[in-house]
Amino acid sequence: MIVTSQRASLESPVPRRMRAWTWERTHMAARSTKVLMSCSRKDANAALLSNFEVFQLLTDLKQQRKESGKSKQSSGQQNLNTIMYETLKYISKTPCRYQSPETVKEFLAAMKGHKLTKAEKLQLLNHRPVTAVEIQLMVEESEERLTEEQIESLLQTVASILPGDPEEQQRDSAMETEGRGGQ
Repeated sequence: MIVTSQRASLESPVPRRMRAWTWERTHMAARSTKVLMSCSRKDANAALLSNFEVFQLLTDLKQQRKESGKSKQSSGQQNLNTIMYETLKYISKTPCRYQSPETVKEFLAAMKGHKLTKAEKLQLLNHRPVTAVEIQLMVEESEERLTEEQIESLLQTVASILPGDPEEQQRDSAMETEGRGGQ
């Protein structure tokens, strides 16, 4: 009896399976904290990516995976596949799917004349604004920094360089034609 009670007091009151689960959760939390801390530090190699660049990267990665033909995947790999799928699904509905490396370079060269931050140029590239209100939402303090002529110039630059949805452009031109014909 004494031996049994001593042995029982040495064991943890928490079942073994629960201890393993607790250790795993603690370990994952510590790892997440390390990742967050490393992300918060300035990284000299960090860069902003446009939707076009992300779209290209994920499309190429998807193609490589198809060509490799690996059928067995870990749960982590399945999670990555889900993230890739959802991201591609969203991004393919944005103007970036009509862009090319040449149009991106041309757009950025045309933007050098405008006094915009990198983040603001990226917003314009990703969203392809068509109204002055959209520009005002993307450019910080646009009322103080930009005149109406500059906003109009930005809109013309965006419209002339960045391709839009061809179907949408056809509908718009058809509506303009109908509007002129009805007058």
